[in-house]
This record gives sequence, C-alpha cells and structure tokens, in this order.
Amino acid sequence: MEEVDIVIVGAGIVGLAIASELSDDKKNIIVVERYDSFGNETSSRNSEVIHAGIYYAPGSLKAKLCVEGNELIYDICAKKNINCLRTGKLIVVEDSEGVAELNELYEIGCKNGVQGLKILDKGEIKKIEPNINAYAALYSPNSGILDTHNLMRYFEGSAKNKGAIFAYRCEVVNIEQDKNGFSVGIKDVDKNEIKFLTKLVINASGLYSDKIAEMVGIDIVKNGYKIHYCKGEYFSVSGGKGKFIKHLVYPRPTPISIGMHTVLDLQGELKLGPNAFYVNEINYDVDESHKHEFYNGIKNILPFINYSDLSPAMSGIRPKIQAEYETGKDFVIRDEEDKGLPGFINLVGIESPGLTSSIAIAYYVKDLIQKYI
Repeated sequence: MEEVDIVIVGAGIVGLAIASELSDDKKNIIVVERYDSFGNETSSRNSEVIHAGIYYAPGSLKAKLCVEGNELIYDICAKKNINCLRTGKLIVVEDSEGVAELNELYEIGCKNGVQGLKILDKGEIKKIEPNINAYAALYSPNSGILDTHNLMRYFEGSAKNKGAIFAYRCEVVNIEQDKNGFSVGIKDVDKNEIKFLTKLVINASGLYSDKIAEMVGIDIVKNGYKIHYCKGEYFSVSGGKGKFIKHLVYPRPTPISIGMHTVLDLQGELKLGPNAFYVNEINYDVDESHKHEFYNGIKNILPFINYSDLSPAMSGIRPKIQAEYETGKDFVIRDEEDKGLPGFINLVGIESPGLTSSIAIAYYVKDLIQKYI
C-alpha cells in the first residue's frame, strides 16, 4: 500500500489553499477530486466577492478568518497579478426603520475588527451612487471582487510546484483508521480502487463533507455536521447597466443569507443574486419564474433596471450545516482527536465567507496539524 503524509479530499478553493500552504519537498500530499479539474461546484458558482467580516458573530471562526482572509486575499492578488478590485460595498435600507439594523451591523463589524465602516445618510449615498435609491447605508470600503478561477489556478500551481499530486476524476470511497493513521480507498476513472496509507486526512469536500465524515464513523446528526443544500440563483442584467453603479449594493441580510445583491464582475457586467432556498438535491438549473422575485426585490433600490433586462444566469449550492429555520452556525474546522480520530481534520459547513477566508483557513489548518508533522 502506497504511503503518503497527507490526503486532502476536495479541490475547491479551500482544499487548494490548504494544499498550497502545506505542500513542500518534505511532505507527500495527494489531493483527491471527483471532477476533472478544480473548483467545479461551490467555488466557481458564487458572487466572487471579497467580504470584510461584517455579518458574523464576534469571536466566531467566520468572523476571525474572514477579517484575516480579507487582507490576505488582496495581498496575494497583488503579488501574483490576480485580478481583483476593492469596489467597496453599501448595505442599504429603504426607510428609517432599517437604520437600527444598520447600526447593529456596524457594531458587529467594529467588534470583528473591520476597518473603515461608516453609516451614510441619503445625501451621502447620492454623492457616491447617484443612481440608487436608499434612505441610509452601511459603507464597507474593504469589500471587493476577484478572479476566483485564477486564484484557484495559482493555488493549484503552487502546490504542484512544491510536490503535491492532484488525483482528478477520482473519488474517495472509504476511509478506515489504521494504527499509523488512515487507510484511504480511492476509486479512479476506470473504477479501479487504490488504497493509500496516510498520517493525516483533511476533509475539505464542501457539499460532500458530511459523507466523508461519516466514512470514519462520525455521527453527523449528533455532531451537527449534516449538510443541508441551500440553493442560490443569479440573473444577468443586460444593456451594459453595470456602468450605473460602482459599489456592491446589498440589502439587509436574511436569516439564511446576506441578501440578494448586485454582483459586479471585473469586466463591468452586472448580475443580481443569489436568492436562497433549501433543496434536497444538487441541481444547477435556474427557475426563470423567479425573475419576478428578483425584479420586485430590487426595483425600488435600483430604478435603472427594467424587468426585461433580466435573464437567467447561473446558480450555486451552499453547503450549510444550518438547517432550514435554524439560526446561523459557525464553520467546523477541527481535529477529531477527541472522537478517537487523531489526524482527521474536518472542515464542514464552509459556505460564505469561505472564499474570502480560504488563505486564513489554510493557516488555521496548518496550526492544527503541527503536532503530526
């Protein structure tokens, strides 16, 4: 049986960042990915937004890693010539009743260490965004957008250059604890099963992370690791109307998302989304009948958009551990040593702000495994 030091399950943005951070000439790392390339699901089906850290409970991993990750993302993009843009962001309300919620978000953001936050009144909003209608807004200068694909490509290239092996079109089918670590069974594209003996398993498999956790005997319901699929759709806005705004524009957050917002890309094109609703299966079709929901949600704030401007664009699935009607839950990033599984590193429920946090998550995982390597 071939021996390696680390098996990373999943080549999304988080798995790639971890592979890049951990790989060097002294460690044998294999990254197992069921698709034929990196980032085929959640990592490539999102808003590509660099978040600042406003929404998350103070002291939570989401807050800590998002604020750290924000700076790290901008830094690596600058050093590696990866396109990004610090657009800034406005969380807007349409009437005076929403101001208290903006103040609450401001306080949370400040407790989390988010820099530069300001509450703007209607006149101040008009000076920077004359084409939107809002009573007040929370302004976040360090929010932005980036080229997620090229960031993932950089992480993959960095890991490969330092010796990591990527096993694409391969699927983990079983994991058994061994006296020296774990035996990991992988089925390749030809349906042949290969086994690896590894000291460490890092479960960064996103939508399938609960299934990987189950393979080693973890009760995912008891431990709150069950993944609930939360779908989000996007609609494109035609007519070059991205030129009408410069900032990301968000509504107040909902219990299950940070709201259906404007999605600017680096080419100046504009989308709206995502909405948020729970589903029982992974399906990336966009329901065109939801166009009414999108238009009604933005017509007052963005009066320059017409109903006829909207057309279905794409969708993504969030891997939530928060079931429908439950309150928000934090990232799970932990060594399962207390469950009798030392060296099994679980990353479960890595939804937004997982992209922004990806490098900070990689540093966090590196600290977790220091005692093993």
